[in-house]
Parts: sequence; structure tokens; C-alpha cells
Amino acid sequence: MEQTSALSADQFNDLLNRLPADLDLDDLARQCKAIERGRKLMSGVDLLRLALARGPGGLSLSETAAWATMAGLPAMSDPGIKYRLDKAVGFLSAVMSRQLAAQSAGANVRWPGRVLRVSDGTCISKRGSKGTDWRIHAVYDLGRGGFAHLELTDGHGGEAIDRGASVSAEVRIGDRNYATAPSLERYHRDGADFIVRVRWRSFTLRDSQGHDFDLIEHLATLPNDTVPHEVMVRAMADQQPLPLRLIIQRKPPHAAEAARKKLRRDASRKQNNLDPRSLLAAEFMILATSLPVEQYPADEILAVYRLRWQIELAFKRLKSQLHIDRLPTWTERASRSWLYAHLIMALLCDHLSQDVLDIFP
Repeated sequence: MEQTSALSADQFNDLLNRLPADLDLDDLARQCKAIERGRKLMSGVDLLRLALARGPGGLSLSETAAWATMAGLPAMSDPGIKYRLDKAVGFLSAVMSRQLAAQSAGANVRWPGRVLRVSDGTCISKRGSKGTDWRIHAVYDLGRGGFAHLELTDGHGGEAIDRGASVSAEVRIGDRNYATAPSLERYHRDGADFIVRVRWRSFTLRDSQGHDFDLIEHLATLPNDTVPHEVMVRAMADQQPLPLRLIIQRKPPHAAEAARKKLRRDASRKQNNLDPRSLLAAEFMILATSLPVEQYPADEILAVYRLRWQIELAFKRLKSQLHIDRLPTWTERASRSWLYAHLIMALLCDHLSQDVLDIFP
């Protein structure tokens, strides 16, 4: 693992000043039972510093123990460090939650009065693992330029558009993994709007008269142009049909051919028969939204969807700069502690970046 220097006292104090002003780390650590009477480590501040040194600081357990002694923290053995960080999972999760709760919605990006946020997830694997051991679910505020929601689950935690509560006037953007009728219906029921990309078989659809709607048949009737086309349908959800406005735009020939090649390559690798309907659908960008036609033209919705690459950059920073994907731990509690420490640091970095954005011309 690439090593980085642990924070000096002055740098750590600057980070502490970026936490919510009403956050009492000592009291929170006692509430979460992360520190107990009679133990060497009695400060929530020191516990947070220890977690950041072990996590995003890039130190091994032995290095963390040596660093703690040099930094003036109580002397602890390697097993002692691990024990305290394992007990700190609830505390670190609570610190992250308080950081998120203290944030306000960002400025308008494209549409007056609307808050644009993106949902996505990223996978983390243990050393030697070929699957997904942990998944970080995130909501990214485009107006503020930072995470608005973070949630850590094991590899079985599925993606859903309603992970993370919406705010007033929010429009949430998601890729094809978020195009599920039950989660969209739950999310829209709370008064928020969405824009999601759609697979041709993401939904069971009905037309305005209640008849079955075949999306593939509809795609086959569209003219050979790049003008956005729209159709109003309803998706079958848990409680009631979900009205959807489908926006369909034919891709440029090179993009369509690249999509078809990927489908053929994946089918060959998995030794599956490729459905010809998938090849037809690969020619189109298909979005589903709850936004009304009158105020939100199709070309603007397509442009807004393309802003979702911002969250991809945020995940790339988590991995390339904070190295959150280099998980050195094996047990559940040790992994959660290590990952929460990284997410706390990521939110502190978001706060630090606001200093630059506030003075940007």
C-alpha cells in the first residue's frame, strides 16, 4: 500500500475546525461506547485522529502504534490499536452522518429553483477478492460540488434512487441501475423528480389507455434522425402505476456500433445468446423522467443527464487520491472502521474545496 504521512497537529486542528461547530467528539464517542472509563484512550478527538492515521493516512497497525506514541497519544500495541478502531465503527459512522446533516443544498445549476443531485455507487473489494465485498452508495450535489449522502453496505446492498432523503425541489439523476419502478415510485411519492437512463426491459409498461406498451416495437418505428422523441407511458410499481415520460434519442453511428460490439463481447464472454432486441436498443439513448413537458424540454433533460459524470470524478478521487479501494483489512468491523475514516476525510476534502470555489472567478 502506498504510504502517506499522518497529519501534523496543526493540520489536524484545521480539519477539526471543518467539522460541524456543534459536534462534541468526546461526547459522541461516549454515546457510541467507542471510549470507556479506565481505558488509555479517553478522547473522541484522539480516536478520530487515530482512525484517520490508520485509514487515509496509509499506516499499518504497527506504524499507527509507533506514530501514536510519537504524536503524544497513549502508548498502545498493535492489537490495542485494532481493538479501539473496531469499537469505533459506530462513532465514525455518526461523525460522517453529522457532517452530511450539516450541509445545505447547492446553488441552482441549470434550472432556476431546482437542486440537481446524482445517485451512484462504487464497489470495494478485499485483497485477493474477485467480487464486490463493500459498496459505497452516494448522492452528489452538482450545485455545491460535493457529496450530499454516503452510505456503506456490504456487497449485497442494492442500488436504489431513494437511498438518501431528497430535499425540496430536488431532481435526482441516475444511470440504468436506478431504473426500477418500485424505488422510483417511492422516491417520486415524496415530491421529488428524477431523470434515469433506461434499459429496454427495465419496466413493464402500459400506454395511456392501459394497454401493454412494447418499447422495442416503438423504437423500430422511429425515424433515422437524432431528434429527441417522446412518449408518455406508465410503469407497473408496487403500489400504483408510475407515470413516465420517455425521451429517446438515436445515437451517432459510431456510438451505436461501439455499444453493439460491447454487447457481443459480453455475450461471448458469458457464453450467452445475444437477444436481437438488445442490439436494436443499443442504437438509442433512452431516459425516463417525471419532469413535465411544458417546463423541461427534451434537449435540456438530455444535457442535464450528461452532468452525471461529476460523481464518477468524485469516486475517482476517492480511489486515486485517498486510495479507498486498497482495503487492507479482513474482518467486517475493521473494514467498516477503515472505510468510514476515508469517507470522513472525503467530506473534509469537499469542505476544503469550497474555499477555492468561493473565490473562483
